[in-house]
Amino acid sequence: MWIFITLFAAGCQSVRTAYQNTLARETGFLHATMSRSLYGLPLVSVYLVICWQLFGWVSVEKSLVFVIAASICAITQIMATYFMLRAFQAGSFALGTLLSKTEAVLAALIGLPLLHYTLTMGAWFGIAFGVLGAIVMSVKWNNIRQAHKDVSLLLGLASGLCFAITSVTSSIASHSLSGSLITSAGVTLWYVLALQSIILCGIQIYKSKDILAPFKHEFALSCKVGVLSSLGSIGWFTGFALVNPALVKTLGQIEIIGTLYYSKVRFSEKMTTQQWIGGAMIVISVILVVTSTIK
Repeated sequence: MWIFITLFAAGCQSVRTAYQNTLARETGFLHATMSRSLYGLPLVSVYLVICWQLFGWVSVEKSLVFVIAASICAITQIMATYFMLRAFQAGSFALGTLLSKTEAVLAALIGLPLLHYTLTMGAWFGIAFGVLGAIVMSVKWNNIRQAHKDVSLLLGLASGLCFAITSVTSSIASHSLSGSLITSAGVTLWYVLALQSIILCGIQIYKSKDILAPFKHEFALSCKVGVLSSLGSIGWFTGFALVNPALVKTLGQIEIIGTLYYSKVRFSEKMTTQQWIGGAMIVISVILVVTSTIK
């Protein structure tokens, strides 16, 4: 089941990221980052009520663990989204998205001591191959010695690290609740989006001195970002609760297909042979992970 949930999440995120990139260009990074949480919260609230009715409610046995893990998840996801949007501006839509995909191997490494998950050799190879594909796709080999000074590279890697922390902490938060894992994931997601909305709306209102500022800019586009984000997040958080987040994120790299499409068609960016090779490597890594984990 987690495979279908992840593919759904990846599809939603691919379209949402393209819209969010456009929104960032029109309204700035703050509003574009805020829109995914504030405008997605109503739909997630409805989803949580449905989960409650279908799967039952949950009890909080480790309240401190939940609050700490879910709060870290909320903050790092804000940072991850911000870094990714900045990478779009510094490099390209495709480059920023693909560099953030290093989160798969980072989630695996961070999750080992915290989640006590184990991976097969095939899964490890697939994760590593996917990260190598992202590197092949993004690094300018004729200037490799200066790669550490490439702003888009650093921003993309920072985004990947923050997304990895988000994946692991959301899993920890969901497992600290007692009850249905589906409902637990929904509760975690609702808390994360609510906290993000409070933080980001507060910052935007403070900067603009206008309490209605979060609703005054590109309302229709913000709603699209919020709805797609909430649908994708429902899939991601449910997947994180069901299996190792590293596997979910590696399979989620199938999003690369949508990324290449939007990069070429929507933003008129040219893809080099090197980038196509790297993209193919990422797709192969997804196949390796899926085939090594299906029993």
